[in-house]
Amino acid sequence: MFAIFLVAFITVPIIEIAVFIQLGSFIGLWPTIAFVVLTAIVGASLVRSQGILTLAAVQRRMQQGELPALQIMEGVMLAVAGILLFTPGFVTDFLGLLLLLPVPRAYLANYLMGKVVVHSMDGATFYSSSSTFDGHSTSHGDTFDGEFERKNDDDDHDAPPRLN
Repeated sequence: MFAIFLVAFITVPIIEIAVFIQLGSFIGLWPTIAFVVLTAIVGASLVRSQGILTLAAVQRRMQQGELPALQIMEGVMLAVAGILLFTPGFVTDFLGLLLLLPVPRAYLANYLMGKVVVHSMDGATFYSSSSTFDGHSTSHGDTFDGEFERKNDDDDHDAPPRLN
């Protein structure tokens, strides 16, 4: 994983510099700078509006008693899109704008949610089910409902609460 970040950290600035040089020689210095500033401003407003829509979807899912995992993943991708749009450069702006589009963002969120693995403290492993765009799970697993009661022993005040 470190190697991937190292390669990206080296190659992305080189690509951005090459694109700046090519575009600057084609349209000039000031139009190039104006275009970079314009994409940052437009990107910030798009991130804000898309973020508000995603927050509304999270609240709607929570009111329905459902876990908004897919919408939270999309919110994280919107934050990444905002970072990419604020980073000066045309390649990062393109990637940021791509993440702002609902369809590519939804496909990427579904892909990433299919890769999520959660490990609990007691060693159990839970795999996420991939969700379709209409919110229905493609997993055919069982749902378990349960209750728990918090019990504290009088003789052991330092022990954390436990499930029985």
